Amino acid sequence: MTFRSLFARPLGQRGGPPVRLAAALAVALFLAASLAPTVAQAQVSTTAVPFLRIEPDSRAAGMGNTGAALADDANAIWWNPAGLGFQEGAEVGITHSNWLPEFNTNLFFDYLVGKYHVDGVGTFGGQLAFMNLGEHEQRDNEGVEVGDFRSFDLATGISYGVTLGERFALGTGARAIYSQLASNVANIDGTAFAFGVDLAALYRTRPFALGGVETTVSAGANLSNMGPTIDYDRSTEEEDPLPQHLRFGAASTFAFDQYNELTVAVDFGKLLTNTETTEVGDGDDEGDESDTRREVDPFYEAIFSAWGSKNRLDNGEVVGQVSPLQQITVGGGLEYWYDQLFALRTGYYYENPDFGDRQFLNFGAGLRYNIVGVDFSYIFPISGNDPLANTIRISLLVDIPGASSGADSAGAE
Repeated sequence: MTFRSLFARPLGQRGGPPVRLAAALAVALFLAASLAPTVAQAQVSTTAVPFLRIEPDSRAAGMGNTGAALADDANAIWWNPAGLGFQEGAEVGITHSNWLPEFNTNLFFDYLVGKYHVDGVGTFGGQLAFMNLGEHEQRDNEGVEVGDFRSFDLATGISYGVTLGERFALGTGARAIYSQLASNVANIDGTAFAFGVDLAALYRTRPFALGGVETTVSAGANLSNMGPTIDYDRSTEEEDPLPQHLRFGAASTFAFDQYNELTVAVDFGKLLTNTETTEVGDGDDEGDESDTRREVDPFYEAIFSAWGSKNRLDNGEVVGQVSPLQQITVGGGLEYWYDQLFALRTGYYYENPDFGDRQFLNFGAGLRYNIVGVDFSYIFPISGNDPLANTIRISLLVDIPGASSGADSAGAE
């Protein structure tokens, strides 16, 4: 018995086999948000700790999940750490979201971030992400309740960005990840530790006149969560990959006058994991399920092997292929600022119907006064019964004047 097959019954449900969680319940409960079911699906690679892919700030989340080319505040740590290189000063921020409110599961996501500039060296950042997966009942093989346990995911890390010349920046980051899906259930540990690394780049033009409007264009890319597999059950050889992800995008900001500014942004994303599942047995006893074996490509191989086609399934049968292009997500958004005091945002996020099928509109708003900024975002799904429906994020950003050698963003020239 593996950790993956051990947990699968939502807690609180009476009777049957022991509680089963795994990369099923804790992951399945909110992976439903990222891999919504369709009639005909692709053979999507399941990753561990998918909370690392939750967009942690309300500003970019209100613009269709676009941030690879913006990255102009402390949240650049997640979107594109190279953006830190264009920033000075010090800033802290926090985001809170009740996750999957349609499920009424009391899941929530919290994110704490900060940056600090060192003159002549670059800008450093730190982050702490916490995903609460709730409290669950633990049962024995007879279905008798034997206790409760809590599940959660936690990640903390540091980032660094530096400019190479005036217009180009490089960034990197590293994070430690701790995941507790269960606590000593059926003599299986149920906890795991891993680490991931990010590499990023960002290019930003000088302001130039376009039709009489001052314009700035930027382009960036971030390869995140590169690292070894994560293992919840050390008694087996089965492991899960981290959600290694490539994000790249572009943005243009148009300053019409001293009061009115519009930003247009677009991001593309691709999950860079590759797993192969093979059947290795038909079960020894009547009613037993067939055993399967999963082979996970190392992260450095998956950077290339993940670009292959995936099987398209219908009721377990292969009915076609999903091309690499169809596996790429697309987000686009707009942001309007009035006098750098008040912002309105909207965006659209698209995932191919045969590869996750997340499609929704984003709406958001922001306020800036003195050293304090508050942002809000809301998800409006295009398809019905979407678990992400009515998801709200609220973020707070606070500048810390005089905490480092610079007080303003170097990119705001």
